[in-house]
Amino acid sequence: MFSFKKIAYAMIGAVGFASVASAEEVTFTVHHFLPPKANVHTKMIKGWADRVHKQSGGRLSFQIFPAMSMGGKPPEIYSQVRDGVVDIGWAVLGFTPGVFPRSEVFELPLVHMGSAKATTIALNASMDKIKDDFKKVHVLFLHAHDGNVLHSATKNVNSFDAAAGLKLRTPSRTGAWVIEAMGAEPVGMPIPALPEAMAKGVVDGALTTYEIAPALKLNELDKFVTELPNGGRLGTAVFMFAMNKDRYNELPDDLKKIIDANSGINVAPEIGQMWEDFEIPGKTALEKSGVGITVLSEEEGAKFDKANEQVVERWIKEVSKKGIDGEGLVKAARAAIAKASN
Repeated sequence: MFSFKKIAYAMIGAVGFASVASAEEVTFTVHHFLPPKANVHTKMIKGWADRVHKQSGGRLSFQIFPAMSMGGKPPEIYSQVRDGVVDIGWAVLGFTPGVFPRSEVFELPLVHMGSAKATTIALNASMDKIKDDFKKVHVLFLHAHDGNVLHSATKNVNSFDAAAGLKLRTPSRTGAWVIEAMGAEPVGMPIPALPEAMAKGVVDGALTTYEIAPALKLNELDKFVTELPNGGRLGTAVFMFAMNKDRYNELPDDLKKIIDANSGINVAPEIGQMWEDFEIPGKTALEKSGVGITVLSEEEGAKFDKANEQVVERWIKEVSKKGIDGEGLVKAARAAIAKASN
């Protein structure tokens, strides 16, 4: 539902267009769904915005609105950017199933190998193969997080069989397939809804990162966390930081160059490393709270890998029905991640 605040934001946008024409200061609204204390807000988005503001000599400014404070629900951020309700948004691709079928390959377990940096570099280096997913927005950059571990408020998942029957929050449809492959029940919900769902027993736990634990106070809700051996993860999520196409196209060339210099592969190594670094305080917060962290044995990890091979095959079959070369994308994504890992 629109409010007077939204009308005010629209007026800001109109002023922005006029400002572009005269090469004066342009103010962009930036919308995301996590709380203002989250790393996304305080470090990634604010850091990016401050740098672009400085490099533009103050001509490019950004008003950042966390926690869906411009209205709507997390899955709507993509359409808000596309339709110009907001100028820039940070969104999880998995929140809008079917809209980004090619990019989904980078979410898959056994494709993403547990490194946010490698997958983030590979994503941005692979835009020629996945660009058809983003025709309606201007992508600033794509990124992954370090990958999903299994958070549990009820049971120590210290083996493959121990996961059976759990109700687990999934970040995406591929995450749901991972959960189904381990004999558990996927429950779809945006990450901000997870703490209440865990506290009320709606779910037993979730597939998500170490990174998010402090922001959502999962260290107060978790009893156990399970990760695969050798840094392996149960897939990842792919995120998009994108701008409304009209807003980008209206910029004069010199300001576009500043945006471009802070986009795509130019920032991918930094953004990917940032997400790897975010994991450390998250894991530390869990350990300090006494949460038991289980690293599975090689034998049990192999059982998860076998189940996840079925997830990859399922994805290939699903996208092939849409005329997409799923097998080719898996091969290309793995090659890009391997190259970025060297």
